[in-house]
Amino acid sequence: MERTLFEEDHVLFRDLAREYNEREIAPGYAGWEADHMMPRRIWKAAGEQGLLGLAVPEEFGGAGMPDYRYRVVLDEEFARSNHLAVALAFHLQDDLVLPHLLAYGSDDLKERWLPQMVSGDKVTSVAWSEPEAGSDLRGVRTKAVRTPDGDWLLNGQKTFIGNGISGDAALVLARTDSSTGRGSGDSFSLFMVEKTDGYTTGRQLDKMGVKASDTAELFFDDVLVPAGNLVGLEGQGLKYAAEQLPQGRLAIAVASSAVARAVYEATRQYTRDRAAFGQRVADFQNSRFVLADILTEVEVTEAYVDSAVLAFNAGTLDAVSAAKAKLWASERVKSITDRCLQLHGGYGYIMEYPVAQAFLAARLLTIFGGTSEIMRDVIGRSIAA
Repeated sequence: MERTLFEEDHVLFRDLAREYNEREIAPGYAGWEADHMMPRRIWKAAGEQGLLGLAVPEEFGGAGMPDYRYRVVLDEEFARSNHLAVALAFHLQDDLVLPHLLAYGSDDLKERWLPQMVSGDKVTSVAWSEPEAGSDLRGVRTKAVRTPDGDWLLNGQKTFIGNGISGDAALVLARTDSSTGRGSGDSFSLFMVEKTDGYTTGRQLDKMGVKASDTAELFFDDVLVPAGNLVGLEGQGLKYAAEQLPQGRLAIAVASSAVARAVYEATRQYTRDRAAFGQRVADFQNSRFVLADILTEVEVTEAYVDSAVLAFNAGTLDAVSAAKAKLWASERVKSITDRCLQLHGGYGYIMEYPVAQAFLAARLLTIFGGTSEIMRDVIGRSIAA
């Protein structure tokens, strides 16, 4: 089925993204996976190519291109090249940190951070999850208390923080009232917190997949946060997070769809090239049936996610619709990568094969950004309302 999502400008942007992948990422990616870390230079290179912060207005050094179809192109090129850890690292900054700065940040925050994020000079992370608070952000215990000078003193611990080691700062969700237990809607605030005294990085977490994207624990021990680093208004952190959830979940749906297409194409080619019992694997009826099911699911997913992208561009993608797109696409790619791996036989279990890496990466997508169970709850509540 022919897609109608893209226009000429997106095709030209694809050439740019593909060239970046081939020149800057491909030569060293396998080594970065082994080292569990990407070099900072790839951020600078992406900034020079205009691949970061596409939605940032020109006055802050960005391209002023909020059209999310460009992000779709970028994800598809990362998936086609099997550079999934880079896609994740970029998503954390572009789809989670930047939207909050753009929507709620003061002019001072924007002037200090946006140009450097666009250029790749500054790398950021999202520090919301804690050992006792994953999807349930009302359980966050990290606390920020005002000092006599009007600044903030931050204490607490975060975990599962992508770009946590390599990054320069984090968008931190912290409790800013005196309540204990699960906080109320106005108990939390957002802060841009730079690495400084008391801000330490814990151990790097050894993930199943996308290993080149570093993930770590963060610790805040009396970290002094300037008053100007409060993002938006005090007590509005959960409200802001909820308002920006559609973009974050759309990003995961887009990545899921891109990985599903890429792993299908790789598997289709593998079954054509691989012989067993005197014929191509693709010539077995079972292989054809499996590939037929997968291709249908890939195209249905693309059509659904493309529709969500257009809704986002139009400003009509709500939280429930974004949850539906994430639930569908992430669950599909989990199933698709599993079946594609099976068609590879023993080679599918070898990490140098893209299908093995995609299988491990896809397993994250039903968890990251809110589990599938949370998505079902969001959708279910809208049905019962």
